[in-house]
Amino acid sequence: MHVHVCSLSRLAETVEATGARHVVTLINQGTVVERPRSVAAEDHLFLGMNDIVTPMDGYIAPAEAHVERLLGFVDGWWRTHGAASPLVVHCWAGISRSTAAAYITACAIDPEADEEALADEIRRLSPSATPNLRLVTIADAMLGRNGRMATAIQRIGRGADAFEGVPFALRLGR
Repeated sequence: MHVHVCSLSRLAETVEATGARHVVTLINQGTVVERPRSVAAEDHLFLGMNDIVTPMDGYIAPAEAHVERLLGFVDGWWRTHGAASPLVVHCWAGISRSTAAAYITACAIDPEADEEALADEIRRLSPSATPNLRLVTIADAMLGRNGRMATAIQRIGRGADAFEGVPFALRLGR
């Protein structure tokens, strides 16, 4: 099974092409996101946050509550549909928040997954991927990965400059 990563502008076509029935949106609070008709409201998780790694006045930094909701949604999706239904995660550009969510999803689904190998696979699949380090660091602590997730993402570094990432699919283990 796969988690598909895309930008907001590619959401509808990615959901249609993959047959996904579950979507995670990580985007600025107040941004209008039209949920694809094939996705039920309860199968669409909206996490309103800015793409920042340090708190800034007037912005919503990724927080533990966001990651808790993501992990709960992913766990429910995987237990109920994971082997039969792909998941789509997206943010504004498909570069930072969504790639972090895909990485977090892969680590949550498979507690034995190698963090370095997953980070390398994201870089191979998406040269522009720059997973949001704040999201990853929070998830790292929650998943008991002892800093390995954050270290792997720091190692792959910032991706190539791009206005929008090219959609990609990360294979999930287990």
